Amino acid sequence: MSIHKMRLDNAFGMIFSEFATWSIIVVAATVLHGSGVKNINTAADAAKALEPLVHSFPNAGFLAKLIFSFGIICLGLLAIPVLSGSAAYSVAESLNWKASLNLKLKKAPGFYIIIIAATAIGLLLNFIGVNPVKALVYSAVLNGVAAVPLIFLILKISADQKIMGEFKSMWLSKTILWVTFIAMGAAAVAMFFTIGK
Repeated sequence: MSIHKMRLDNAFGMIFSEFATWSIIVVAATVLHGSGVKNINTAADAAKALEPLVHSFPNAGFLAKLIFSFGIICLGLLAIPVLSGSAAYSVAESLNWKASLNLKLKKAPGFYIIIIAATAIGLLLNFIGVNPVKALVYSAVLNGVAAVPLIFLILKISADQKIMGEFKSMWLSKTILWVTFIAMGAAAVAMFFTIGK
């Protein structure tokens, strides 16, 4: 795959990802918080909180659950392959295994085993009593904190001529990365300061 196609693929993926993210934030802020719902412990709580959106329709409760289920299934179909695939690429590359979705199972068994294991673990969490809402919150917080040093490493690697060659990052990429690094670092520090309050 050429670098141009990879950039297009990445751009479209990020656009759809950000659209889904901001849709969730807007709905949560306007509907859930606006209705006084501040604690959501289960997916059923979230579905029930959507009822104000469709209260004028017949069977509002069923319709709210249907909307929520459709959204969760669609986002799951978007997120699960990405998350399990990225975990498989990370593990395979760190262990120097062959890793590509273009390869057959026989050519990259370790890579595909990680994809299967990651998907199975995610599925099993639902059946062993793990609160999915809390798990999402904790994983998001952990990702936010872990992203700060990773962004710094990306900054250093992408700006290194020896490593990147002709693909070395330009001023726009560097500026965006530095702004992201500072903003996320500040958010992580602020979170730790406010935890005990």
